[in-house]
Amino acid sequence: MSPAKRAEMQKNFDHFLRRAKLAFNDPELLLHAFTHRSYLNETKSGMREHNERLEFLGDAVIELIVTDHLYRMFPKAHEGELTSYRAALVNAVMLGSIAHKLGMNDCLLLSKGEAKDTGRARSTILANTFEAVLGALYLDQGYAAAEKFVTEFVLSHTDDVIKKGLWKDAKSSYQEHAQSKYGLTPLYKTLSAKGPDHDKHFVVALMVGDVEVARGEGKSKQDAEQAAAVAALADKS
Repeated sequence: MSPAKRAEMQKNFDHFLRRAKLAFNDPELLLHAFTHRSYLNETKSGMREHNERLEFLGDAVIELIVTDHLYRMFPKAHEGELTSYRAALVNAVMLGSIAHKLGMNDCLLLSKGEAKDTGRARSTILANTFEAVLGALYLDQGYAAAEKFVTEFVLSHTDDVIKKGLWKDAKSSYQEHAQSKYGLTPLYKTLSAKGPDHDKHFVVALMVGDVEVARGEGKSKQDAEQAAAVAALADKS
């Protein structure tokens, strides 16, 4: 990496840290959180770690924080409602939007090919990066710091999600939209199911005909399908 590129990257990192109200004890953790696999595959930077392990950790951390918050905040809500609330708060569209507002996009280390894509794929990368940064923060400063970050930048959207009904049976809502606009019933295709039986991670594609409209991820097919529907509704494809 050239000195000019390194200086630009540091400027972008500083901007993100100010917006996110963060300071890292170990800057290398933050660097790893923003390093996409494609960057290491393309460059000879000397770096050996991309952000997928941190993303894996951050995904678990945000799920626990959000689940705990919703469980306490809505003592009369049943499991299905809580699952829908959570899906609306942690889907790729929501996290990608939050990441973009925090300036994470300018900090990404991507291959030249990935850097050209600014559509839905970039939103997914940003959502994954958000989780990676959260994983890095958890390792750097512990649960309390991660909880504070999620509370301010994710859980602050809870009232809006409830008020606008973004949590409501997104699958049925998108089915009505797709049937009205395209005359087709959407289908959900499981792209991957990784992990042991007690800790699965599903990735599901929402298909309208032969077109993939959105993707969702979750600890169950239900969570992943709900997240995909929420993402599709937000995009209104």
